[in-house]
Amino acid sequence: MTTGKRKVIDAITRTTICLSAAFSVLLLAGIVIYVFSKGSKSVNWSFLTSVTSVLNGTVGIAGNIVNTLFIIVITMIIATPIGVGSAIYLNEYAKPGKMVTRIEYATETLSGIPSIIFGLFGMMFFGEKLGLGYSLLTGSLTLIMMVLPLMTRNTQEALKTVPEAYRNGAIGLGSGKWHMIRTILLPSAMPGIITGTILAIGRIVGESAALLFTAGSAKLLPKGFAGLLAKPFQSGGTLTIQMYLSATSEGDFDTAFGIAVVLIVIVLGINLATKALTKRFDVTRKE
Repeated sequence: MTTGKRKVIDAITRTTICLSAAFSVLLLAGIVIYVFSKGSKSVNWSFLTSVTSVLNGTVGIAGNIVNTLFIIVITMIIATPIGVGSAIYLNEYAKPGKMVTRIEYATETLSGIPSIIFGLFGMMFFGEKLGLGYSLLTGSLTLIMMVLPLMTRNTQEALKTVPEAYRNGAIGLGSGKWHMIRTILLPSAMPGIITGTILAIGRIVGESAALLFTAGSAKLLPKGFAGLLAKPFQSGGTLTIQMYLSATSEGDFDTAFGIAVVLIVIVLGINLATKALTKRFDVTRKE
Protein backbone atom coordinates (compact mmCIF):
# COMPACT_ATOMS: atom_id res chain seq x y z
CA MET A 1 0.00 0.00 0.00
CA THR A 2 1.40 3.37 -1.02
CA THR A 3 1.96 6.22 1.41
CA GLY A 4 -0.74 8.33 -0.27
CA LYS A 5 -3.40 5.64 0.06
CA ARG A 6 -2.44 5.02 3.66
CA LYS A 7 -2.85 8.71 4.49
CA VAL A 8 -6.27 8.80 2.83
CA ILE A 9 -7.42 5.72 4.77
CA ASP A 10 -6.09 7.18 8.03
CA ALA A 11 -7.91 10.45 7.37
CA ILE A 12 -11.19 8.67 6.60
CA THR A 13 -10.85 6.51 9.71
CA ARG A 14 -10.06 9.51 11.92
CA THR A 15 -13.00 11.46 10.51
CA THR A 16 -15.37 8.51 11.02
CA ILE A 17 -14.25 8.10 14.64
CA CYS A 18 -14.67 11.82 15.35
CA LEU A 19 -18.13 11.87 13.77
CA SER A 20 -19.16 8.81 15.81
CA ALA A 21 -17.95 10.43 19.02
CA ALA A 22 -19.71 13.69 18.16
CA PHE A 23 -22.94 11.81 17.39
CA SER A 24 -22.80 10.02 20.76
CA VAL A 25 -22.27 13.30 22.62
CA LEU A 26 -25.04 15.06 20.70
CA LEU A 27 -27.42 12.14 21.26
CA LEU A 28 -26.80 12.22 25.02
CA ALA A 29 -27.10 16.01 25.12
CA GLY A 30 -30.33 15.86 23.12
CA ILE A 31 -31.92 13.34 25.48
CA VAL A 32 -30.86 15.28 28.58
CA ILE A 33 -32.05 18.63 27.20
CA TYR A 34 -35.38 17.18 26.07
CA VAL A 35 -36.05 15.46 29.41
CA PHE A 36 -35.07 18.54 31.43
CA SER A 37 -37.20 20.82 29.26
CA LYS A 38 -40.22 18.57 29.84
CA GLY A 39 -39.69 17.64 33.47
CA SER A 40 -37.74 20.37 35.28
CA LYS A 41 -40.91 22.40 35.92
CA SER A 42 -42.35 19.48 37.91
CA VAL A 43 -39.34 19.09 40.19
CA ASN A 44 -39.49 21.15 43.38
CA TRP A 45 -39.07 20.62 47.11
CA SER A 46 -42.64 19.43 47.58
CA PHE A 47 -42.26 16.96 44.70
CA LEU A 48 -39.20 15.43 46.38
CA THR A 49 -40.44 15.38 49.98
CA SER A 50 -44.13 14.45 49.76
CA VAL A 51 -46.22 11.57 48.45
CA THR A 52 -49.05 11.71 45.96
CA SER A 53 -52.34 12.22 47.79
CA VAL A 54 -55.72 13.13 46.36
CA LEU A 55 -56.98 14.21 49.78
CA ASN A 56 -54.04 16.53 50.41
CA GLY A 57 -53.76 17.61 46.78
CA THR A 58 -50.05 16.77 46.62
CA VAL A 59 -47.93 15.08 43.97
CA GLY A 60 -44.63 13.67 45.19
CA ILE A 61 -42.13 10.85 44.97
CA ALA A 62 -40.69 10.74 48.51
CA GLY A 63 -42.05 7.24 49.06
CA ASN A 64 -40.51 6.03 45.81
CA ILE A 65 -37.15 7.54 46.74
CA VAL A 66 -37.23 5.71 50.09
CA ASN A 67 -38.17 2.45 48.33
CA THR A 68 -35.30 2.89 45.88
CA LEU A 69 -32.84 3.46 48.73
CA PHE A 70 -34.09 0.34 50.53
CA ILE A 71 -33.68 -1.73 47.36
CA ILE A 72 -30.13 -0.42 46.82
CA VAL A 73 -29.00 -0.98 50.42
CA ILE A 74 -30.45 -4.49 50.79
CA THR A 75 -29.16 -5.62 47.40
CA MET A 76 -25.64 -4.26 47.84
CA ILE A 77 -25.25 -5.52 51.43
CA ILE A 78 -25.83 -9.08 50.19
CA ALA A 79 -24.42 -8.91 46.65
CA THR A 80 -21.11 -7.11 47.35
CA PRO A 81 -19.45 -9.71 49.62
CA ILE A 82 -20.74 -12.59 47.48
CA GLY A 83 -19.61 -11.00 44.21
CA VAL A 84 -16.19 -9.92 45.46
CA GLY A 85 -15.67 -13.20 47.30
CA SER A 86 -16.57 -15.23 44.21
CA ALA A 87 -14.11 -13.22 42.11
CA ILE A 88 -11.33 -13.72 44.66
CA TYR A 89 -11.95 -17.46 44.73
CA LEU A 90 -12.01 -17.79 40.94
CA ASN A 91 -8.94 -15.62 40.42
CA GLU A 92 -6.73 -16.54 43.37
CA TYR A 93 -7.74 -19.94 44.79
CA ALA A 94 -9.44 -22.04 42.10
CA LYS A 95 -7.17 -23.98 39.80
CA PRO A 96 -7.75 -23.26 36.09
CA GLY A 97 -9.80 -26.03 34.55
CA LYS A 98 -13.23 -27.15 33.51
CA MET A 99 -14.90 -26.10 36.77
CA VAL A 100 -13.66 -22.52 36.57
CA THR A 101 -14.56 -22.37 32.89
CA ARG A 102 -18.09 -23.58 33.64
CA ILE A 103 -18.54 -21.09 36.47
CA GLU A 104 -17.37 -18.22 34.27
CA TYR A 105 -19.62 -19.40 31.45
CA ALA A 106 -22.58 -19.55 33.84
CA THR A 107 -21.79 -16.04 35.06
CA GLU A 108 -21.65 -14.68 31.53
CA THR A 109 -24.90 -16.46 30.65
CA LEU A 110 -26.64 -14.98 33.70
CA SER A 111 -25.57 -11.48 32.67
CA GLY A 112 -27.28 -11.95 29.30
CA ILE A 113 -30.67 -13.17 30.56
CA PRO A 114 -33.43 -10.55 30.08
CA SER A 115 -34.41 -8.87 33.34
CA ILE A 116 -38.08 -9.75 32.92
CA ILE A 117 -37.17 -13.45 33.19
CA PHE A 118 -35.41 -12.73 36.48
CA GLY A 119 -38.57 -10.96 37.57
CA LEU A 120 -40.75 -13.95 36.69
CA PHE A 121 -38.41 -16.31 38.53
CA GLY A 122 -38.22 -13.99 41.56
CA MET A 123 -42.00 -13.71 41.73
CA MET A 124 -42.51 -17.48 41.60
CA PHE A 125 -39.61 -18.52 43.85
CA PHE A 126 -39.10 -15.72 46.38
CA GLY A 127 -42.65 -14.41 46.27
CA GLU A 128 -44.67 -17.62 46.03
CA LYS A 129 -42.45 -20.48 47.23
CA LEU A 130 -40.78 -18.58 50.07
CA GLY A 131 -43.92 -16.63 50.89
CA LEU A 132 -42.38 -13.16 50.69
CA GLY A 133 -45.07 -11.88 48.32
CA TYR A 134 -44.75 -8.50 46.65
CA SER A 135 -42.12 -6.81 48.80
CA LEU A 136 -38.88 -4.85 48.66
CA LEU A 137 -37.05 -7.93 49.95
CA THR A 138 -38.38 -10.02 47.05
CA GLY A 139 -37.24 -7.34 44.63
CA SER A 140 -33.82 -7.10 46.26
CA LEU A 141 -33.25 -10.86 46.18
CA THR A 142 -34.15 -10.84 42.50
CA LEU A 143 -31.80 -7.96 41.76
CA ILE A 144 -28.98 -9.75 43.58
CA MET A 145 -29.07 -12.45 40.91
CA MET A 146 -28.95 -9.76 38.24
CA VAL A 147 -26.00 -7.74 39.58
CA LEU A 148 -23.85 -10.63 40.83
CA PRO A 149 -22.47 -11.46 37.35
CA LEU A 150 -21.60 -7.80 36.79
CA MET A 151 -19.82 -7.45 40.12
CA THR A 152 -18.03 -10.79 39.84
CA ARG A 153 -16.69 -10.15 36.34
CA ASN A 154 -15.64 -6.57 37.12
CA THR A 155 -13.84 -7.68 40.26
CA GLN A 156 -12.11 -10.48 38.36
CA GLU A 157 -10.87 -8.05 35.73
CA ALA A 158 -9.71 -5.66 38.45
CA LEU A 159 -7.76 -8.44 40.18
CA LYS A 160 -6.15 -9.47 36.89
CA THR A 161 -4.76 -5.96 36.41
CA VAL A 162 -2.66 -6.25 39.59
CA PRO A 163 0.92 -7.17 38.55
CA GLU A 164 2.01 -10.69 39.41
CA ALA A 165 5.12 -9.22 41.04
CA TYR A 166 2.94 -7.84 43.84
CA ARG A 167 1.75 -11.34 44.70
CA ASN A 168 5.19 -12.93 44.43
CA GLY A 169 6.82 -10.15 46.46
CA ALA A 170 4.30 -10.45 49.28
CA ILE A 171 4.56 -14.25 49.39
CA GLY A 172 8.35 -14.04 49.22
CA LEU A 173 8.41 -11.77 52.26
CA GLY A 174 6.52 -14.39 54.24
CA SER A 175 2.98 -13.12 53.87
CA GLY A 176 0.17 -15.67 53.93
CA LYS A 177 -2.25 -16.06 51.05
CA TRP A 178 -5.19 -14.31 52.72
CA HIS A 179 -2.96 -11.62 54.24
CA MET A 180 -1.54 -10.90 50.78
CA ILE A 181 -5.03 -10.66 49.28
CA ARG A 182 -6.31 -8.43 52.07
CA THR A 183 -3.37 -6.03 52.31
CA ILE A 184 -1.91 -5.99 48.79
CA LEU A 185 -4.30 -7.35 46.20
CA LEU A 186 -7.61 -5.78 47.23
CA PRO A 187 -6.23 -2.25 47.81
CA SER A 188 -4.50 -2.37 44.42
CA ALA A 189 -7.66 -3.59 42.67
CA MET A 190 -9.98 -1.26 44.62
CA PRO A 191 -10.58 1.25 41.77
CA GLY A 192 -11.94 -1.50 39.53
CA ILE A 193 -13.97 -3.04 42.36
CA ILE A 194 -15.54 0.32 43.19
CA THR A 195 -16.34 0.90 39.55
CA GLY A 196 -18.13 -2.45 39.35
CA THR A 197 -20.01 -1.76 42.58
CA ILE A 198 -21.25 1.66 41.48
CA LEU A 199 -22.20 0.31 38.05
CA ALA A 200 -24.26 -2.30 39.86
CA ILE A 201 -25.99 0.46 41.81
CA GLY A 202 -26.75 2.18 38.51
CA ARG A 203 -28.27 -1.06 37.23
CA ILE A 204 -30.45 -1.28 40.34
CA VAL A 205 -31.61 2.33 40.05
CA GLY A 206 -32.61 1.91 36.41
CA GLU A 207 -34.30 -1.49 36.72
CA SER A 208 -38.05 -1.73 36.26
CA ALA A 209 -39.11 -4.93 34.49
CA ALA A 210 -37.96 -7.31 37.25
CA LEU A 211 -39.36 -5.11 40.01
CA LEU A 212 -42.80 -4.96 38.42
CA PHE A 213 -43.13 -8.69 39.13
CA THR A 214 -41.56 -8.68 42.59
CA ALA A 215 -41.58 -5.39 44.53
CA GLY A 216 -45.00 -4.01 43.65
CA SER A 217 -45.90 -0.34 43.33
CA ALA A 218 -46.85 1.03 46.77
CA LYS A 219 -45.49 4.52 47.40
CA LEU A 220 -46.30 5.36 51.01
CA LEU A 221 -43.66 6.56 53.46
CA PRO A 222 -42.90 4.36 56.48
CA LYS A 223 -44.23 5.65 59.80
CA GLY A 224 -41.74 5.70 62.63
CA PHE A 225 -38.93 3.29 63.45
CA ALA A 226 -41.26 0.28 63.44
CA GLY A 227 -42.37 1.23 59.94
CA LEU A 228 -38.76 1.35 58.76
CA LEU A 229 -38.09 -2.13 60.15
CA ALA A 230 -41.22 -3.53 58.48
CA LYS A 231 -40.62 -1.74 55.17
CA PRO A 232 -38.49 -4.48 53.49
CA PHE A 233 -41.39 -6.93 53.88
CA GLN A 234 -43.93 -4.58 52.32
CA SER A 235 -44.72 -3.71 48.73
CA GLY A 236 -42.87 -0.68 47.38
CA GLY A 237 -42.46 0.93 43.97
CA THR A 238 -39.11 2.45 43.01
CA LEU A 239 -38.62 5.60 40.95
CA THR A 240 -38.55 3.68 37.67
CA ILE A 241 -41.73 1.79 38.54
CA GLN A 242 -43.55 5.02 39.38
CA MET A 243 -42.30 6.66 36.18
CA TYR A 244 -43.65 3.72 34.16
CA LEU A 245 -47.01 3.80 35.93
CA SER A 246 -47.31 7.59 35.60
CA ALA A 247 -46.66 7.47 31.86
CA THR A 248 -48.86 4.45 31.07
CA SER A 249 -51.59 3.74 33.60
CA GLU A 250 -52.12 7.26 34.91
CA GLY A 251 -51.25 9.30 31.81
CA ASP A 252 -49.44 11.84 34.01
CA PHE A 253 -46.50 12.73 31.77
CA ASP A 254 -45.50 15.76 33.86
CA THR A 255 -44.78 13.49 36.83
CA ALA A 256 -43.12 10.92 34.57
CA PHE A 257 -40.73 13.48 33.11
CA GLY A 258 -40.10 14.91 36.59
CA ILE A 259 -39.02 11.46 37.78
CA ALA A 260 -36.88 11.12 34.65
CA VAL A 261 -35.06 14.33 35.62
CA VAL A 262 -34.40 12.93 39.11
CA LEU A 263 -33.11 9.66 37.64
CA ILE A 264 -30.77 11.47 35.24
CA VAL A 265 -29.35 13.50 38.14
CA ILE A 266 -28.87 10.30 40.17
CA VAL A 267 -27.12 8.53 37.30
CA LEU A 268 -24.92 11.57 36.69
CA GLY A 269 -24.05 11.62 40.39
CA ILE A 270 -23.19 7.91 40.29
CA ASN A 271 -20.87 8.42 37.31
CA LEU A 272 -19.16 11.40 38.95
CA ALA A 273 -18.75 9.44 42.18
CA THR A 274 -17.22 6.56 40.23
CA LYS A 275 -14.63 8.81 38.63
CA ALA A 276 -13.83 10.63 41.87
CA LEU A 277 -13.40 7.44 43.91
CA THR A 278 -11.39 5.73 41.19
CA LYS A 279 -9.06 8.72 40.90
CA ARG A 280 -8.67 8.90 44.66
CA PHE A 281 -7.72 5.23 45.00
CA ASP A 282 -5.36 5.50 42.02
CA VAL A 283 -3.56 8.39 43.72
CA THR A 284 -3.46 6.51 47.03
CA ARG A 285 -2.09 3.39 45.34
CA LYS A 286 0.65 5.34 43.55
CA GLU A 287 1.68 7.04 46.79
